[in-house]
Amino acid sequence: AWGNNDNGQLGDGTLVNRLRPVAVLDTTTLPLTGVAAIAAGSYYSLALTTGGQVLAWGHNTSGELGDGTEQNRAYPGLVEAADGSALTGITAIAAGSYSGLALSNDTGVWAWGSNSTGQLGDGTTTLRPQAVRVLESGGGELTDAVALTAGSGHSLALLADGTLRAWGRNTYGQLSDGTTSNSVFPVIVVNDIGEVA
Repeated sequence: AWGNNDNGQLGDGTLVNRLRPVAVLDTTTLPLTGVAAIAAGSYYSLALTTGGQVLAWGHNTSGELGDGTEQNRAYPGLVEAADGSALTGITAIAAGSYSGLALSNDTGVWAWGSNSTGQLGDGTTTLRPQAVRVLESGGGELTDAVALTAGSGHSLALLADGTLRAWGRNTYGQLSDGTTSNSVFPVIVVNDIGEVA
């Protein structure tokens, strides 16, 4: 990792900016290994391990590290579910500005961090410092997701049937549901003539 490190987002145990790459370190100060994927948000970073867990480090005042706190951290730590257990069985990750997403091997979606515009998709606008499940508007968990991405205050999931779901900020029509209203639940993305995209 390299660049700005004011919030520990380089994960090398310091707050020193780096003009060249340095190793992200584990809590024993050895180089982090066993990483399958990475993602970067605003001043924080995520890593998916080969064992299906999620690590996070850096800025955390919106709970984007998913460790149950709102304290910055300069080393990777595990993202937790709301019951305090580490997320497991994760197959993909995405980082929004101040919120994270994880795709579970059961095709459900976990989300944590800032939720001011409903970008966690749990039916609320409550900040979540630990991961919660993304829900359908009827209350059940969103399932059949195969891919994720996250923007600045909104999130998207591609489902197995090829359709898209979007939730969160919609000021400029980011959710593509024909409105400019934010949504705290996933909505179906439609094209310019109102058909499912």
